[in-house]
Amino acid sequence: MRLLVVEDDPDLNRQLATALTDAGYVVDRAADGEEGHYLGETEPYDAVILDIGLPKMDGLSVLESWRRAGRAMPVLMLTARDRWSDKVQAFDAGADDYVAKPFHLEEVLARIRALLRRSVGHARSEFLCGPVRLDSRTGRVTVDGAPVKLTSHEYRLLSYLMHHSGRVVSRTELVEHLYDQDFDRDSNTIEVFVGRIRKKLGVDVIQTVRGLGYLLTPPGESRS
Repeated sequence: MRLLVVEDDPDLNRQLATALTDAGYVVDRAADGEEGHYLGETEPYDAVILDIGLPKMDGLSVLESWRRAGRAMPVLMLTARDRWSDKVQAFDAGADDYVAKPFHLEEVLARIRALLRRSVGHARSEFLCGPVRLDSRTGRVTVDGAPVKLTSHEYRLLSYLMHHSGRVVSRTELVEHLYDQDFDRDSNTIEVFVGRIRKKLGVDVIQTVRGLGYLLTPPGESRS
């Protein structure tokens, strides 16, 4: 999952990015509204953490512009204000959730997990596909209850497929959502990671749909 953090406080920006990266997300960062607006308009983020009080372009204006342009990614607003009227403004501008500073990083992580689950119509923190279980809260993957050790890249790829189980995900989409903007993106690496994941899981849940991409389905099911 690829996230964008737009926060002008350099320490908080760095803390958020570090916590999200440690939690298994790919994170791009912006320090002002103009840069954040541009990235959110041009890159396919799965969710955005957006501060309201930004230089150059305030967070509410950034969000309103995204929504007018049809950008529908979940947005978690951050603000130093905690008045009910500010919350109403944020939600009316198109925010999906709201956190007032100061906050605990664990709360932000939990809210991001919830936003990502809801964005794909999933209510629980656990994702299941046949015997494969992925817990987005703990980052744990098991097959028939036995733990499976994945690298961070392998986990991110499997997590993205689990979040979008039942539909074909193209290699291009995976590359766009698994790597940050500065990474030298090579879609061939996706095939390598898929091969490793298949071997480690030991069950056939990732199908290759020729010319289209990958489909996550329980063993024994095929694409009609």
